[in-house]
Formats: sequence, C-alpha cells, structure tokens
Amino acid sequence: MPIRFLNAPQVRQALPMADAIQAMKSAYAQLSSGEAEVPLRTRIPFDDVEGVSLFMPAYLPQDDGLAIKIVSVFPHNPEQNLPTIHALVLALDPATGRPLALLEGGTLTAIRTGAGSGAATDLLARQDASAVAVIGSGVQARTQLEAVCCVREVEQAWVYSPNREHALAFASEMAGQPGIPDTIQVAGSANEAVAEADLVCTATTSHQPVFDSGQLRPGCHINAVGSFTPDMVEIDLETLKRARVVVDSRDAVLEEAGELIQPIRAGQYRRGDIHAELGEIILGKAEGRTEADQITFFKSVGVAAQDAAAAAVALRNAEAEGLGELIDL
Repeated sequence: MPIRFLNAPQVRQALPMADAIQAMKSAYAQLSSGEAEVPLRTRIPFDDVEGVSLFMPAYLPQDDGLAIKIVSVFPHNPEQNLPTIHALVLALDPATGRPLALLEGGTLTAIRTGAGSGAATDLLARQDASAVAVIGSGVQARTQLEAVCCVREVEQAWVYSPNREHALAFASEMAGQPGIPDTIQVAGSANEAVAEADLVCTATTSHQPVFDSGQLRPGCHINAVGSFTPDMVEIDLETLKRARVVVDSRDAVLEEAGELIQPIRAGQYRRGDIHAELGEIILGKAEGRTEADQITFFKSVGVAAQDAAAAAVALRNAEAEGLGELIDL
C-alpha cells in the first residue's frame, strides 16, 4: 500500500491556519476530557550541543488521529546555516495501524503551535484586542502572528528580536499578509513592544524573562510558547502572579515549563495556582476571561495531541486536493 508524502509547502497548503485552530480546540478538549491517549514525550538530550530530540505519540479517537512526531531542537544549528528545528510526523490508520502519510514536521509544528495560541487567544483575549507584540523573529514567531491575526482584528503589530536584522526581515516578510497589518514596527526593546500591546506572543529560546511584567497593559493576553525545558524561562514570576494562568497540559508544563517549575520549586508559586487547562475552558469546566482588565496567560510546551490533530486535518485536505506524492513502501 502506498504512503502519502507531504513536503513543507504541501503541508502549509493542506493545513490553513483557520482549520488548524479548530483542530487545536478539538485536540485540547479531548486531552482535558481524558479521551486522548497522549504519553509524556520521550526526550533524548545532547548536552554538548544543547540539543534535544523528542518522540511524541498520540491518538485522538474523535478525529481518528493516530500519529507520532520526531522533532529535534538544536539551538546552535543556525550557526551552521541549518534550521533550529527538524521534524517528521508519521500518520497511521487507527483501524489497522497502517502508515498513511509522512509529513514534513517543522512546518506542521510551527502551524500547530501558532494555532494553539490562536485557540487560546480566541478563548481568552478581549474581543477588542487590536495590537500585538511578538517577541522573537523565527519560524514559530511568524505563525504566532498569523494565528492571533486569524482570530482578532489586529490593527497594530510590533516585533522585537535581539538580532535587529532578523526583526527587520520578519517585519518585511509578514507585513500585509492576510489579516496582518500592512506595517509592522520593529521595536528597540521587548519592553517597548509589550507596552503598546493587547496581545503578547513570546517564541524564543531564552533562559531568562524576556520582558518586565510592569510593562504589561491591563487586560493583556499573553501566549508563551518558546520555553520547553525546566531551565528555559520567557515570563517572569510577577506576570504569573498577576495573570490568570491557563496551560495546554498540567502534566506537561509541570514536567517541562521552566516558568512554572522554577518558582514552584522555590516555594514562590503553587501548582494549584494554575487556573485551568485550555481544554477545560473549551469543555465549559472552567471559566476563561471574567474581567476586561484581567491579564490572561497561556503557557504551552506543546503536546502530541496537537500533532495528531494537525496531521489528521492535513491528510484529509491533502487527499481531497490531491496534494503530495504517493510512494510504495
């Protein structure tokens, strides 16, 4: 039997952001209801180069989504003119276990990560939120901007990166794309960008907070997706204490999110201070935003349920549109 192979452009064509956001809502709901089968991902670290390879299986019964993603994150790769992230996703038939498709996983990961923040923004941000700040200028930062602009009418956008050339390239590439403002301002600092924003997205590999909590506007919503290890931190303790904290998975963030792990270990924050999983809000088991001036914070380390959901949507669309190459095994 043949297997369908989708390269990066084909994955992007088969997985439009609006479709991906709806898929993430379904994935988060199944995760929080206990329907999804999602073991904690297996990590193989490469300390000498600060890299890690992750193995992430998941099954979503409502979506007939069965997949495993292998993703490697090596932050020094750009020094060799290589992407920071390499990934592949293998989709299987849950009725037979037959391999159905092999998808380029870097693009899928970027889209589903952005879509997760899009889902959180749709559920938690003020309806009138119209200004966004993106901290980071890589692939993940691009889909963060795309996703929030898919669920809110964004009129102003800022980007900040320590590498100004990268920030300028981001602004030039992203400005004027569908739903995105025609002009993106390049900020001189993260604090400058955040001070003007109703929506803040952080997509960095930082090991220390990337902005000062005091710069946040009342009613701001934050999506933090960059840190995924206990020693990585993008958001400071003061922001945690000020915000209604919502996570993709309690188990996953308490295993991997430095923003939460470090203050919990220090006795400065409690596990019980986490308000809810996003899926619990989708299911009506917890409230989202309750006040206009409330700060909301979505912390995501990424879960395999997202990959299975995204792969299922991409495969359905690819089959309908005749995308990809069929290869006999």
